[in-house]
Amino acid sequence: MTMSRLCFSEQQCRAVLWWKDTDKYDGVICDGAVRSGKTLSMGLGFVSWAMATFDKTDFALCGKTISSVRRNVFSVIKEYLAATEMTVEEKVSKNYFDVYLGKKKNRFWLFGGKDESSAALIQGMTLGGVLFDEAALMPRSFVEQAVARCSLRESKLWFNCNPEGPYHWFYREWICKAKEKKMLHLHFTMKDNPSLSKKVLQRYKTLYSGTFYKRFVLGEWTAASGLVYPMFSEKLIGEPKEVCEKYVVSADYGTVNPTSIGLWGLQGGKWYRLREYYYASKETGQLRTDEEHYAALEQLCNGIVPEFVIVDPSAASFMECIRRHGKYPVKSADNNVLNGIRRVSSALCEGKLMFSPKCSDAIREFSLYCWDEKSGGDFPLKTNDHAMDDIRYFVNTVIRNEEDRNSFFVASLSRK
Repeated sequence: MTMSRLCFSEQQCRAVLWWKDTDKYDGVICDGAVRSGKTLSMGLGFVSWAMATFDKTDFALCGKTISSVRRNVFSVIKEYLAATEMTVEEKVSKNYFDVYLGKKKNRFWLFGGKDESSAALIQGMTLGGVLFDEAALMPRSFVEQAVARCSLRESKLWFNCNPEGPYHWFYREWICKAKEKKMLHLHFTMKDNPSLSKKVLQRYKTLYSGTFYKRFVLGEWTAASGLVYPMFSEKLIGEPKEVCEKYVVSADYGTVNPTSIGLWGLQGGKWYRLREYYYASKETGQLRTDEEHYAALEQLCNGIVPEFVIVDPSAASFMECIRRHGKYPVKSADNNVLNGIRRVSSALCEGKLMFSPKCSDAIREFSLYCWDEKSGGDFPLKTNDHAMDDIRYFVNTVIRNEEDRNSFFVASLSRK
C-alpha cells in the first residue's frame, strides 16, 4: 500500500508517518474540519506504527462508544489494511481485533469513553499506545486514565477531534500545551482530503452557518454566541401539499417548566411540524397531571396514530402513562445537546424541516433561543428552550445527519 495509491494529501501523509521521527514527539493531535481525512490517515498510521514497533503488545482504540469506534475507525481502515502484508482477525463479541505481520502479532482493544464511569474499563491495562477518535467528546477522566496505561518505553498517543469551544478542557490542556507535552499538532481543513470534489466541498460549506460553520468547516475552536439557530427563516414555514406518508410525535415534558409536544408528518422528503401543544403552568398558574398531558396528546393527534412518541428520557412517569394507555409506542429520546443542535442546524440548512404557521411557540422560540456566553458559549441558555428541546429530540432520534456516518467518506475514497 502506498500513499500515492490512496491519493493522500501532504497533511494526511504526515498524520500517517509522523512517528518515524521517533525521538521528537510522544504523540500527535489532529484537529480541524469535518471530512478532512483525519480518521482514515490516523487509523492507518496507528496500526502501521504499532506493527513496525511492537510485538505481542496490547493497544487501545477509543471512541465515544464501542460501536462508534468500530464504525468510524476499524471499519474504515480494515479494507486498506487488507491491501498490505498485514492480516486482520476480528473478535466482535470480545471487542478486539488481532493484526499479524510476518511473525508479529498485536492486539487492538476497542473502548467507549461515554461518561466518567468509563475510566474504570481501561484500568489495569498496559498499552503500547492509544488512539482517541473524537477525543473532545470524551470525559477527561477517561482520557487521562487511558494515557496513564501507556507506560511502555516506545508508547505513543494519537488524538483526533473536531473543534469545540475555546474553554474546552482538551483544547486548553492538550492543544494549547502541545509543545510542552511533546505532541505534534496537525490542523486539518477540508482541502486536506483530496477525495472531496469541489461540489461536495461547496455542499459542506452551505450545510452549516454561524458557530458550526466556524468549527466544522473552518476548523476553529470558537465560542458560540447569539442565536443558536440563525439559519431559521420564513422559508421554513409552510404546510405539506399532500397527505403525509407517516407521523411521529416528540415531547419535552415539564411540570413547573412548560411542556411542548409536536406532531410531525413526512411528505416529499421533508418533515413538517404540523401541530403542537405547548402548556406553561407558570403563565396559567395551574399545574397539569400526566393524565391531563396525555389527554392533550390524544387531542393533538386527533385520530392520527403516530409510529411512536419520542419523550425526554427523564420523564419516566409520562412515558409510563403513555404506555399504560396502550395506544402509542414510546421511545426514549437521544438527549445529547450539542450533537443534537448540530443535527438540527444541518436539517434546517438542508430544508429537511418545515413548520406550520400554527406552531407559533416553536417559531417564537427560534427567535429567542441563544447561547449562554457566560458558560464559554458551549451550551444554550435554559430559557425559551422547550419546543427547541422537543425538536432536538425528534431530529436526534429520527433524522440522523449523514455527517454522523462515515459511509459517504469511505465510498468517496473507494472510488479513487
